[in-house]
Amino acid sequence: MTIDYAALKIWNYMLMHQPLQKSDVIFVLGNSDTRVGEHAAQLYLDGWAPAIVFTGSGSIHNHKPERERFIGTTEAEVFADLAIKMGVPKEAIIIENESQSTGDNFKFGIRHMKERGINPQRIIIVQKPYMERRAYAAAVAHIPNVEIIVTSPTISFEEYPNEFMSKTRMINSMVGDLQRIREYPKFGFQIEQDIPAEVWDAYEFLVKEGYTDKLIKK
Repeated sequence: MTIDYAALKIWNYMLMHQPLQKSDVIFVLGNSDTRVGEHAAQLYLDGWAPAIVFTGSGSIHNHKPERERFIGTTEAEVFADLAIKMGVPKEAIIIENESQSTGDNFKFGIRHMKERGINPQRIIIVQKPYMERRAYAAAVAHIPNVEIIVTSPTISFEEYPNEFMSKTRMINSMVGDLQRIREYPKFGFQIEQDIPAEVWDAYEFLVKEGYTDKLIKK
């Protein structure tokens, strides 16, 4: 097994390939990849939903490398600005700029939706490609009785690293997210997801290779 083989195995597992359907709202989980915000804006412009919720402060991460564009603002506001520049009207955008975790993204984002009179039956969740499955598992746990569709920018494993996301950082994040898919259901943070043996073997290989920066400290 090689590092790329193992990482691609996890990447493919994380992608859910859910077909889009017309929905009540597009819900964007806070993160540092502006390509996610651009993808959400394009979904709105293509008519998949009449409103977008951008969530996340992310200020607890602003001391990290490659976070310069978020200093003095929040992830939600940066993404909203991008969406407006792409042509999304301000009145279609809901900004939740307090949350610092995925759980808070949902908790605070739902509150903001209700304040705007949105009680969705179907939600499109937008996140990074390698976080699709974790986003789905968390959304179903936090928003019961609502149909969840998860999507992400259409970017391949090979093309995903860029000036803001090194390959090493990406693999560390994937390893950490897969660990959370196994561990978080016991705390009620996510629903259970089956992890195939070959995917967990890839995880254990990458941990042995030193990709441990994003692991939960036990």
